[in-house]
Amino acid sequence: MAAGLAGKAVLIFVDDAYEDLELWYPKYRLQEEGVKVVVASLKAGQKYEGKNGYPCISDAGIEEQDAGQFAGVICVGGWMPDKLRRNEKVKQLIRDFDGARKMIGAICHGGWMPISAGVYQGVRVTGSPGIKDDLIHAGALFENAELVVDGHHVTARKPDDLPAFMRGVLTVLTGKN
Repeated sequence: MAAGLAGKAVLIFVDDAYEDLELWYPKYRLQEEGVKVVVASLKAGQKYEGKNGYPCISDAGIEEQDAGQFAGVICVGGWMPDKLRRNEKVKQLIRDFDGARKMIGAICHGGWMPISAGVYQGVRVTGSPGIKDDLIHAGALFENAELVVDGHHVTARKPDDLPAFMRGVLTVLTGKN
């Protein structure tokens, strides 16, 4: 276990059409480091299908979550973020994480959720080329890189960037950034 991770928990959002690798790779990598991972959806115990067909059963409901219980949140991609970005509780949780300067990770289209929460103004980020214009219009400073870490924000472009993304996530969670 990496120093500084004992007792920490991370929230991951899920709904149908999530990007399979972008949920499971971070979940298992964090668990390897002893981090508690809570996968939350609109309904606890619900089964969701990934874009590539891999199922995920949520641990908890989003409405019951409190950013104070977590060291950070990961917003995975796929088409799922376009649905969850409309949920007021999702946006409030992301704003709460931002206000507390807790880790906010977003990969690929996952950046849609922080965009809708309004937390990217002046923040250096990357993401899927498909949301580049959305990021820029939200006031983010877009960089085409496999990983961008700006304070407590960690962003990456696509599943191929997951190793770099998780190095960034772990660096921020351990306070070594």
